[in-house]
Order: sequence, then structure tokens, then C-alpha cells
Amino acid sequence: MKKVVWFLFGCSVLAAMPVLGVCPSADLTGDCRVNLADFAMFAEQWLTGDGIPNDMVAIPGGFFIMGDTFHEGDSNEQPVHIVTLDPFNMSRYEITNGQYCAFLNSALKQGLIVAEYLFVFQSASGTREMYCCHTTSTPAADPQITFSGGVFSVSTKIGRSMSNDPMVGVSWYGAVAYCNWRSQQEGREMCYDLSTWTCDFTKKGYRLPTEAEWEYAARGGLPGNRFPWGDTITHSQANYYSSSFDYDISPTRGFHPTWNDGIVPYTSPVGTFSPNGFGLYDMAGNVWEWCNDWYGNYRSSSQTNPTGPPTSKFRVDRGGSWDRNTVVCRVSSRDHNFPYYFSDNCGFRLVLDLN
Repeated sequence: MKKVVWFLFGCSVLAAMPVLGVCPSADLTGDCRVNLADFAMFAEQWLTGDGIPNDMVAIPGGFFIMGDTFHEGDSNEQPVHIVTLDPFNMSRYEITNGQYCAFLNSALKQGLIVAEYLFVFQSASGTREMYCCHTTSTPAADPQITFSGGVFSVSTKIGRSMSNDPMVGVSWYGAVAYCNWRSQQEGREMCYDLSTWTCDFTKKGYRLPTEAEWEYAARGGLPGNRFPWGDTITHSQANYYSSSFDYDISPTRGFHPTWNDGIVPYTSPVGTFSPNGFGLYDMAGNVWEWCNDWYGNYRSSSQTNPTGPPTSKFRVDRGGSWDRNTVVCRVSSRDHNFPYYFSDNCGFRLVLDLN
């Protein structure tokens, strides 16, 4: 309780502290100011009685049929197969620009990253992977993170703060580094070796979801449906590019009319649309989400807690995005990219194991 009270009473003082390029430690949204938005993020991540942060959702264990039961997608969605999973916890929302900006400022202070030209690179670990992109002034387009005066901050777009929009322009490496940082911030075990980029699934910290966990969670307890809520989709349910598919019944076509403001990316703030049956938001559309797995073909045999192929060229991403049509918003749809890939339509969310 003392920590919460200190935070509240400290806001009026700390809000005036961003001087000499140093953001106050209580700045959680990454805009170098401490205000109610920071307190909202603080409260969201505060631990519940069972040790699970409030921005995580408990996903019950169980089994499901993974893959395209409609036989209407790409061949990589076949064969369908039974997967059994242990319980896990997943981010209620996609990781936001504000959350990622807080990581960048903390990592910069620790000497874990370096900003060069328009990119953020890994530092001091033996490898030098690119984590994300940024800009040096207020952008007319993506990215949404600005680096100026030795400080990262979240940009605005037509007067709207992008702090609560999903982070984009982040590579798989950058997503993994965030996982380790948040584990460190909360005193949890770090799951990833940032030299070999391997995940230790025995660690009780944050990591990216496996592809199987992602699809199971996206289905929201509804087996055999196209989308997290049923078999049809409209702009009232997700941020995507509407086109003429039988199951796309949206009365508006093209980019989402609310978020098409003429400046890409046309992302929407996390939590804009209704959640699925597990309480997860934006599992279809808004941004693609990195998974932990290397990309590979499915096997027909039943599996328990699968973690994907041992190696490949590509990492899996799932869920579709603001600029993709409804076909890739289906829960069984799969995509893959090089782990160093980044774009204005790809982000991530986290998984936390406590078992």
C-alpha cells in the first residue's frame, strides 16, 4: 500500500522532473512525464493476490484441434491435429508503444542497447541484433517511437498520443529482449539467453507464446470457429482491411474507417474492441504478433505443449493486422518472417508461466 500512496502523491512532483534528457523512473508510458496515464499502467500491472499481474489473463489448460477445420486456408494450416496445453497466463493486450518505450529508456540507461541512425541495436552481450526502429523527430508515418536528447518518447499523431497503441516496428529479437527486461523488473527468472536466443521453458518469467498457445488462446474457448468470437467478421469487431469474402459481413470496406487517418500505421488503441471468451483483446487484426516458435510444417500426430521445430530460417507471427484482409485474421492462419524483420504492422504480447 505504501508504494501506491507514494506513487500518487509523487506524481505532482515527478511530473516536473524530466530535465537534462533524463526521464523520471515513475514514467511508465515513455513520454518523460508522470501523470494519470502512468498510474493507470502501474495499476494495470500491479500484482493480484495470486501473483499474476493485472494485465495478464489466466488461460486454462486443455486440448483443442489446431489448424484449419474449414479447409479454406493455406496448406500450411494442415494437417489439423490435437494439441494439449498446460495452463498459462497471457497479456490481456498487445504490448503498447508506452510499455516498450519504458523498456528502451531503462535498457539505454543500463547500457543494453544503442541507438544508431534510425534503429535500436542490442549492446554488451556478444551479439548485435536490431530490436526496433525509431525516428529523430515527430514522424509523418511509422515509427511511433522518437529518440531525441538521449531519451526515447512516444510520438503523437494528429494530436493523438500513440502511447496506448500497439508497438510496431519491432523485431522478434526486440520482443524477446522486452520479455527478459520485464522479468528483470519484476524479480522473475529471465527465460531467454540473449546470446543464443534460446528460450528456457523451465524458467518462470515472461516469454513469447508458442504458436500452439497463441492459437488456443485466440480461439477463446470456442472450438472450430474462424475467428475469436465466431465465424463472421465486421469492423465493429476488429481493426482490419475489409474485402469481399463471404464471411466478411462488414458494411464498411477497406481500412477501418475510424482509424484510417491518412498516416500509417492505422493501428487502434489496445482494448478498443470487445475481448474474446478468455478476456483477450485484438487477437484478430490490429497488428501481427510474434510467437516464440521457429516456423515449420505441422505434424498429424497429437502433441502436448509443443514448442515448434528445433530450428528454421523464420519465426512465426499470427493474428493479421490493420492492413490485411480477413483471411489472415482467421485464428488458424499462419505467417512467418525472419527474426530481424520489422514493419508497421507487427507487434507482440507476452506469456507468463507460474506453474
